[in-house]
Amino acid sequence: MDTEVIRGARVSHERAGIDQIEAAAGEDARSVVESLRAHDGITEAFALQTCNRAEAYVVADSTEAGRAAVSLLGAGLDDESVVIEMGHEESLRHLMRVAAGLESLVIGEDQILGQFKRAIEVARDVGGLGATLETGLTKAVHVGERARTETEINDGATSVGSAAVRLAERETTLDGATALVVGAGEMGKLAAKALADAGVAELVVANRTVPHAEHVAGYVDIDARAASLDDVEALLPTVDVVVTATDHSEYVVDPGDVAAAGETLVVDLAQPRDVDPAAAGIETVEIRDMDDLESVTAETRANREAAAQEVEAMIDAEFNRLLEEYKRRQADEAISTMYEAAEQVKAREIETAVSQLEAAGDLTDGQREAVESMADALVGQLLAAPTKSLREAAAEDDWDTIRTAMQLFDPGFGDAGPGGDGPPDGIPIDGSDEPPGPLRRDGGKPGFPVEGTSDD
Repeated sequence: MDTEVIRGARVSHERAGIDQIEAAAGEDARSVVESLRAHDGITEAFALQTCNRAEAYVVADSTEAGRAAVSLLGAGLDDESVVIEMGHEESLRHLMRVAAGLESLVIGEDQILGQFKRAIEVARDVGGLGATLETGLTKAVHVGERARTETEINDGATSVGSAAVRLAERETTLDGATALVVGAGEMGKLAAKALADAGVAELVVANRTVPHAEHVAGYVDIDARAASLDDVEALLPTVDVVVTATDHSEYVVDPGDVAAAGETLVVDLAQPRDVDPAAAGIETVEIRDMDDLESVTAETRANREAAAQEVEAMIDAEFNRLLEEYKRRQADEAISTMYEAAEQVKAREIETAVSQLEAAGDLTDGQREAVESMADALVGQLLAAPTKSLREAAAEDDWDTIRTAMQLFDPGFGDAGPGGDGPPDGIPIDGSDEPPGPLRRDGGKPGFPVEGTSDD
């Protein structure tokens, strides 16, 4: 049995700008999970990619293998200081914080929990999840749901789309304005609703798939219509404000598109970006992106400080329960191994005893049952004390005792593993001997494809 280790790495708005998040992200979560699983020594993998984060997690048979795999996350970056590497405990705690909305640009946003669940399904579909990550991710979703039902962390405006509209209200008059939303995914839908609530008189929703745009247009209670992405260039001169949120890998709006637009405010929420940065050179057009939302989201963060503290306490309690769950599972695995070894010895000795008794004369069914019952009783009584000791050892992080039991009752244990002082299979090492910091990488390793995803 191998020593399994959880390692994680993240690039997010916490340290990185939109360009760096875009460079770190893979083509999609599915391809990232597949790339991680193909790496030597990796048994499980999970990836989360949103408009303001790119994260990767693995379960590996050694710390070194885990670190090597997640190093691919930042291989396309020039500044490795924006990559934060995480060991077991930090990874698990961070996943809870993400699902609860504490790590979001808009603290407490609801959309991240849905994105989190979809990422789990993607990883599960490609065989990326096993018992270790599945347990941690399930706990994270549980925390995210509790945070939103038991606290006010998501009270009020809770989406990046609504934050974008608040930013637009600071820079232009939305009451009576005409707006264009590019992208009909969840973020586009939320932006459309926020624009309608802000008093926009007319709304156009443009999307690659027009029926999806029609669905979003029908979601708001104002004059709204659908259009194709091919219509965007012609629509720009007719609107006052634009919010973009697609998942296209190429720019949807370029400098030529906005050159004749006149005075227009564009808020680009996509990752990778929908608007060519060169469009910012057009004097009549104001371009804003995810980096510009910080001033708006800082207010939300301050208003929800009390709720955030409640969620932090919730995470502390659930985190401790999760560690206990891992420990119980590991103790049960050690106990199961011990009983399996004892059962093999018992079966062999019963067969020998029965053969000898039968050679001496007829052996009745009752006598055979008596021999088997005596053997069962001996095994149960002899292993009762070790069973209790193993459970206590797991609760007290006494991995030497667990490891010794595995070695005594399973001669093959540790043959393929690295050995050492840490917990055995199922209890990843927390990596606390190294402080979180920049991810150390071999310079020549190829990274994931430099494309990201956003809702469309």
